[in-house]
Amino acid sequence: MAAAHRIEVLHGVNLDMLGRRDPRHYGEGGRPLSLLELERRIESFAADQGLRVRFFHTNAEGEMVARLHRLADEADGAILNAGAWTHYSWALRDALEIAGVPTVEVHLSDVESREPWRRVSVFDGLCVAKISGRGPDGYRMAMAQLRRTLDGADE
Repeated sequence: MAAAHRIEVLHGVNLDMLGRRDPRHYGEGGRPLSLLELERRIESFAADQGLRVRFFHTNAEGEMVARLHRLADEADGAILNAGAWTHYSWALRDALEIAGVPTVEVHLSDVESREPWRRVSVFDGLCVAKISGRGPDGYRMAMAQLRRTLDGADE
């Protein structure tokens, strides 16, 4: 049996505050969702896809850059929710490009229907997919997309 693909789920700035943020955008069923609850759900999604998952979170942009620099040695693919860095951190875009692993950009809220500045992503054209506004289920969709990409089913 082939080894399971290794997926790194990278949570950026303010994702550790999910349980304190507006549940209309960052919750489920009108109730707040914590980062720990989200990660448990993601572990289940990964298991369903036969993927191994590991998590990384930081509120420090330089730490995220450093993690992305090491990504290719430690993961086959990634799911990235960079939070607000999505909209302006060209340093993260460069680091993700250097990493060179298939990545799906995920947002819990529907960034396309929110403030205009949230519609801008520095990762456009770099990720294999962008999933927005699906809440925790967006991570399930991202796992499925990565599975297809890594298995060569998207070719």
